[in-house]
This record gives sequence, structure tokens and C-alpha cells, in this order.
Amino acid sequence: QAQLAESGGGLVQAGGSLRLSCAASGFIFSIYDMRWYRQAPGKEREFVATITSGGSTYYADSAKGRFTIARDNAKNTVTLQMNSLKPEDTAVYYCKLLHRGSVYWGQGTQVTVSS
Repeated sequence: QAQLAESGGGLVQAGGSLRLSCAASGFIFSIYDMRWYRQAPGKEREFVATITSGGSTYYADSAKGRFTIARDNAKNTVTLQMNSLKPEDTAVYYCKLLHRGSVYWGQGTQVTVSS
């Protein structure tokens, strides 16, 4: 059973940085693309970033130039380095896996950016 567990969220002032981690288990991590999504209060969950099994990265426009997604296949983790944070980045951040036709989400980690 695939499992994902996010960590690293918290409260930060605008302009600050946070580094989120997603620990993965129960599947062969290195061969799967991994994604970060976020959900702000009252809004739908939205895509933030993807890193493919080959290491290619893709970002939402809101994340380009500020966020960096990375993976460590030896540790089965995917990270999201977030710099120059804005109040509108406040959300619960989730990592997502599409594995054997099923979608897996972690429990999420709260990021709050104060102005």
C-alpha cells in the first residue's frame, strides 16, 4: 500500500522560506512522477509542481521562480523549497502519487504566510 507523509509546514512571514518534505513508502519511488498540490480555505485543490521519474520539473505559474521541487530516490522523499513566500501561498500542501491507476494523497501540511 502506497503511503505519503508530508512535513515541514508552519507559520512564516511574507518574504520568508519553508522547505516541505514528502516521505514515500510502499512502492518503487524512483520510477514514479511525484507532484505537489495545495488547497487554500474555500478553494479547490490546485497543482503546484511536478518532478518526473527522470528529474524533469514543471511548475504552476504561481510557483515559477520561487519554488523548487526535488527528489531523493535514495531516501524516497520529494521536497518543495519555497522562497519569497506570499500571503496567497497560505494553504494545506499535499504530495500526490498516481500509482497503478489509483491516486494517493498524504495528510497534508499547513503553510501559513503572514503579511
